[in-house]
Order: sequence, then structure tokens, then C-alpha cells
Amino acid sequence: MYLLELAGEDDALARREAESAARAVEALAPGLATARAPTDRAAGLALTHRASALLGTTEPDRPSARALLDAASLDRSGTVAVRARDVRGLTGVDTQAVERELGQVLVDRGFAVDLDDPDHVLRAVFSGAADTDAEGVCALGWLAAESVRDFGTRKPTDRPFFQPGSMDPLLARALANVAGARPGRTILDPMCGTGGVLVEAGLVGADVLGIDAQRKMAAGAATNLDRYLAPEGDTAPTADPLPAPGRAHTMVGDATALPLPDDAVDGVVFDAPYGRQSKIANQPLSELVAGALADARRVAPRAVVVADRPWGDAARAAGWRVTDRFERRVHRSLTRHLLVLAREA
Repeated sequence: MYLLELAGEDDALARREAESAARAVEALAPGLATARAPTDRAAGLALTHRASALLGTTEPDRPSARALLDAASLDRSGTVAVRARDVRGLTGVDTQAVERELGQVLVDRGFAVDLDDPDHVLRAVFSGAADTDAEGVCALGWLAAESVRDFGTRKPTDRPFFQPGSMDPLLARALANVAGARPGRTILDPMCGTGGVLVEAGLVGADVLGIDAQRKMAAGAATNLDRYLAPEGDTAPTADPLPAPGRAHTMVGDATALPLPDDAVDGVVFDAPYGRQSKIANQPLSELVAGALADARRVAPRAVVVADRPWGDAARAAGWRVTDRFERRVHRSLTRHLLVLAREA
């Protein structure tokens, strides 16, 4: 069993993304989940910070954490460091005191402490409960994997091609993962805009295809993809332990009549236009989204749709099953609605 330390405030979406890199993901406490067998794809998760091999759980206080470690079987050797965290400050535990006390337990059991470059890191994570009357938890585990937190290097405003309203790379990565991005798979964005989702899908190893009705957008997305996936031609640097970036291609096309054969890709992600009217050919937005959903179902078995309103009825009418839905508040006048879709048989 493994402990997952989730990022952000939307634990449900974080757990859904984690399912792309682990099995049997279950909520444990605010900001925490458990899972079985995380894969090496955990390094590419956006909404999970760390995965640790779980030693056990106990009450969220320092004496209980010490008692749990005292009773644990420690089947490893070498140098260690202890890192304690109070998730969202919910328990008020003194994390420095926890680190000192648990570190001393490890020293007493024959370990040497190395705070700079330890062989093993013991994570002591404390969290309260959403219901203040319920008990919180302390979880101890040996750090097994960390996600690569380089999203700040790809801010929309820092990209070669930028347009207002571009999705932030953290959310784009999460959606790409939910859509199935990984080495050996192809992800399509039929309304690719500046290509932000495709950049993130490519950085976790997927091949990506971007289509946009506007030539300017398709060309701009290609510029961004070249910058982040293959800035020096055939090869692109990758943040170890992420896989080599996937291949990228963009074209001008109609999301409602994709120039692709049936089952051409493994997953579709698109951010539908906001408002009531498409800027392309003055088309009613409902017609554009309905057509895009129908053709996405033809070319892929799964999809993730982002919009300023829920399009669940349109998705079901197009033959999709809505497996998950989430909301992300952007600001006072905009909430993003996220739908995760699976093709009905």
C-alpha cells in the first residue's frame, strides 16, 4: 500500500488523475489518499506531489507517530532523513519537533542521518478531517516517488505563442493524464488553441495531434509544441524521471468533421469555446460542441471536455457515458466544468 500526497484543494480531481498512474486509489483524509502499485508515471502527475510506501497510520499527534515508528519493521539500511508535513495546517502539529523525535528513533535503531542526500526519506504526514468532529490521521511512509514540479517554466504568458484565456499547465497536465496520456498513446485536441494541453501530454511521453479551425492558432500551437517538445530538432530535453517527449503534429481542420479514421487516437481533450456563439462561421456554440463530441466519439474511446458550462446532456446524446464531473472556479465570473467521458458500447 502507498500513501499519496495530493496537491491543491480539489482532492476528487487529484484522485481521478492519480488513477492514471496507480491502482485502487482511495481517499484517506484531506490532501491524502492511498493506492496500490504506483507506476513510474507518478513522476508526471500534476495533482499528486509524492507517493510513499506506507508503514502505517495512527492518530495525528507526535506521541502516536513515535509509537507507530517504534513498532514498525524497518527493512532497509543506509542514511535517512525525516520530513514532516501538516497538510493545509489542519492539525497544528509541530513538524520540526516530529522530525527531531522520529529522527532520534531511527538513530537509536542504527540509522545515520543525512539531511542533504539521504538514501531513504521517511515521510510523516498529518491531516485533519473535513468534518471537525471526526478524527484526523498521521501516516508514515518511505518516499518512493515525487512528481516533477516544473510547471512554472511553462506559464502561458512565457510561451512563444500566447492568447488570453490559455489554460495553466498544471490543470492541462492533469487533464492530459486523465485522458490517458503516456508513452505509446496518441492524444488529440480538436480545438487546440495555443496547444497547452498537448504540450503537457507530450511531456509525459504521448504523441500529440492538434487541430484548430483557425490557421493562426494551429501555427501558434505548432510553435509552442516545437519549443517544449523538440526545441533542438529531433530530440528534446526531459526532466528525469519523465519519459522522452512524444511526437507532435498540428493541422487546420474542423472539430465536427475530423480528417481522421475511426479509432485513430487513444484519447481526446478539448476546451470548448466560452459564451454562446462560436467565432468560426458564426456557428451556434451548441451545434459546434455537439458535433465535436460526436466526432470525438468516433475517433477515440475516451475524452475530457472543459467548458464554462456542463455539457453532460450533449455528451450523452452523442453516445458518451459521463464517468466523472468536476468544477474548477477560475474567478468570480468563471467556473470551468470538467467532464470525463467513456464511449458507450
